Amino acid sequence: MNSKKELWILLASFILPIALGTAFFYWNPTAFTSNTVNYGEFVNPIITTEEQDVVFTEDTKGSLQGLWTLAYVTNKCDDACIKTLKDMKTTRTLVNENMRRIQRLLLIDGTTDIRESGLLVARPSESLSQQLMRFPINSLFLIDPLGNIMLHYDPQTLVIKRVLKDLKRLLKLSRIG
Repeated sequence: MNSKKELWILLASFILPIALGTAFFYWNPTAFTSNTVNYGEFVNPIITTEEQDVVFTEDTKGSLQGLWTLAYVTNKCDDACIKTLKDMKTTRTLVNENMRRIQRLLLIDGTTDIRESGLLVARPSESLSQQLMRFPINSLFLIDPLGNIMLHYDPQTLVIKRVLKDLKRLLKLSRIG
């Protein structure tokens, strides 16, 4: 009789935590999804880019495949653009040994005369431009090594230290790129 009691106690000690955890998850699902540790906003749904969506200039040949990309999207490159490009360069430098895993991209709808070492300059396709129109002009995006636009940073609240923290966390956890 004593062995049956022990069996039920042992069985309850394994099943009860799983049942309580599952009940808590379904009872309060926002407790697991509303709190994130990233500073950028997730692009939902993720914008998937194809090779023809980003047309590089003759001076810069590149690809969105294989590397994390900090992309600044604008119509014309003014003082705010130049400051953000400089901040992107500083951010890339500050990730230390992982800087080879990151590239910088200026995605501009108009023309520009900016020629900077290590900066890719490209023009978005019409379909990509339409998808990016739902975000403010002069936004900073983080593109994963598969070419998916996944994080967005609002230009009014852009703090480059927060971008750096997000990037370091992603590079630490990522096995690709």
